[in-house]
Amino acid sequence: MQDSSVKEALTSDHTELYDAIVARRYFAKFQTIGGYLAKVAAELEQEGTLSRVEARILGGYVAGVVATFRALNHKYLMTGKAEAASRLTIDRHESGFPVAQELMLMAVDAQQAAKHLGGIGSEAELKDRMLRVILSDLKLPVGLQYALSQRLYYEALQAGGLFWLRNDPDAQWLGQAGARRKYLIHWAVWDSGTNLPVVYLLDVEDSGKKPLPTDEDRWPAVQQKILAQSVAGLKLLTIATGFDADFDALHPKRLRRITLGPMYSSSFTLQSGPISQVLIDARAPDGQDWALVWTVEDLLSDREEVVKEGWFSSRLRQVFKLDEFTGAETGVTALERMIILPERPYQVMVEQDPVGFQGLRKFIVGAGGRLIPGR
Repeated sequence: MQDSSVKEALTSDHTELYDAIVARRYFAKFQTIGGYLAKVAAELEQEGTLSRVEARILGGYVAGVVATFRALNHKYLMTGKAEAASRLTIDRHESGFPVAQELMLMAVDAQQAAKHLGGIGSEAELKDRMLRVILSDLKLPVGLQYALSQRLYYEALQAGGLFWLRNDPDAQWLGQAGARRKYLIHWAVWDSGTNLPVVYLLDVEDSGKKPLPTDEDRWPAVQQKILAQSVAGLKLLTIATGFDADFDALHPKRLRRITLGPMYSSSFTLQSGPISQVLIDARAPDGQDWALVWTVEDLLSDREEVVKEGWFSSRLRQVFKLDEFTGAETGVTALERMIILPERPYQVMVEQDPVGFQGLRKFIVGAGGRLIPGR
């Protein structure tokens, strides 16, 4: 069942959640979904799709997304109740996540967190004052409740471990490949075009004189290069070939882009295509009216070739393997889409068997919150 306050606000791709109950349902839904994202990562590790290192890294980013939603929940806890409370803006079309602007504001708030906390009483003090207002004035201490929600928000920002608009690259050493060092470079962004969290995993071999993470010349340049190209609209082939051309001693062997979303829900988003009918016909109870898509793009190096540069020099270049049928269009070796959804919407999807979802791998949330891998 749709919340009427949400329906009234649905006038564009972006909408504000201006009712406290609606906002709480929204955050509760994502807290639930976040737990299943971690379980999917664990399942992919168990079956060998992800290595232990990759699963740990991806799990860290998923935990960051959950922590970000938890912090935003505190920030907007008093939406529609306290006069000073602001409203969360979400992308209701092909995203379901908060807009990137929310992450920008969160980063600014994090810089001033200590200052804000210095001007707010402690949690114990605020709760004591709230109790006295309730007992003596016989009214709800809305202002104090808002102050407490903001204290919890700024404390969450100070605690860290959140998924930010930009999560800078890190390099995980994986061992040696002959004379070359092997690294897994990973980073993540909240893509401003799609309003979705996106994780990148880049396997490289390093033939440089100094280890990449301690190379004062190469490492800053690498970070700047890959962050500048972390845009959903760019093909992986474009990103990888550009990287290969810019860094002689770095040899990209595999690049993956993992997009966490979109999230679909009849209560909060506008759907097009068969997913809309699936969610409508499912008539799932509150908290089970959702589906989340998880996309993995994968680009592999097929071989290395020596390419001449000028009259007297040459260098190694990667030749990337593209999918035989869609590679020219997608710029990837392989692309896999997965969908996570509760049991009732899954049952309806099986009954209707829409063409657009026949190729997706399914993860079903069963009784007791158990995650059931399907096909």
